[in-house]
Amino acid sequence: MSAVDDDEIEASRAPLMDHLIELRRRLIVCAAALAVGFLICFWFSQDIYFLLLRPFEMGARLLAAQKSAGAHGSLDLLATLVGLRPPPPATQHLNLVFTAPLEFFFTKVKLAGFGAVVIAFPVLAWQIYGFVGPGLYRRERRAFLPFLIASPVLFCMGGALVYFVMLPFVLWFSLNQQVVGASAVSVQMLPKVSEYLSLVTTLLLAFGICFQLPVVLSLLGMAGLVSARMLRAGWRYAVVGVFGVAAVVTPPDPISMLSLAIPICLLYAASIWCVQLIEWRRAKEDAASAAGAAAS
Repeated sequence: MSAVDDDEIEASRAPLMDHLIELRRRLIVCAAALAVGFLICFWFSQDIYFLLLRPFEMGARLLAAQKSAGAHGSLDLLATLVGLRPPPPATQHLNLVFTAPLEFFFTKVKLAGFGAVVIAFPVLAWQIYGFVGPGLYRRERRAFLPFLIASPVLFCMGGALVYFVMLPFVLWFSLNQQVVGASAVSVQMLPKVSEYLSLVTTLLLAFGICFQLPVVLSLLGMAGLVSARMLRAGWRYAVVGVFGVAAVVTPPDPISMLSLAIPICLLYAASIWCVQLIEWRRAKEDAASAAGAAAS
């Protein structure tokens, strides 16, 4: 590191008590942001829950498209799902139940807690960066900021894949298992409000975390723990691991597994490119440092 960087680190030194006071202040800010986010989300919890029911409604409309006279197979369903063909209105109402007196209330509390973390994330991330930033060199701060931006973007991409593609297909598949009007026995899907929220939040978290693969591998590349050559050599094992994780975290159907595994494999390829760029930049900086040292 240069003398300027060392002087900057020395200037940011402070007694332990000052660090603890700053940590307490930032924790109070984070707690306040979470509390405000929780109150806002709880006030609109029913509207947010109805918004999360949109994939369920889309699944019912896919079922109606399958049963309509103009539907001819899986390609029609795929065109309806991606918006190339307008879906017909659902032929049945969405029915969810709760079997405990306060189940829906506590479901809204859980939803408000999940939403509070989402709303307060910019504040939380900024407070974390503000606390650890003075202890980083200037080059490390410049390298850290892109990951602070890329991480929520990738998480939102994974959540969008769940919300617009995977959940509607899973719920269409589930609704398609119903037995209605075929005999005296009727088998209908009546999901509980708490179980539906658990399904949605679990898939959102699973996909969002899996989409952090480029961030994780790039940070490991910056730390020198992995290299682009290592990642290229182990791509076969990585693909097997990706499909194994996708089989565990997704519902038991091949379409859901592929909807997670294929994007993660593409993100793995993008991660190799990111690590390669990091290595090229590091080699360029080392060459410049060596040339400066030789000149002096």
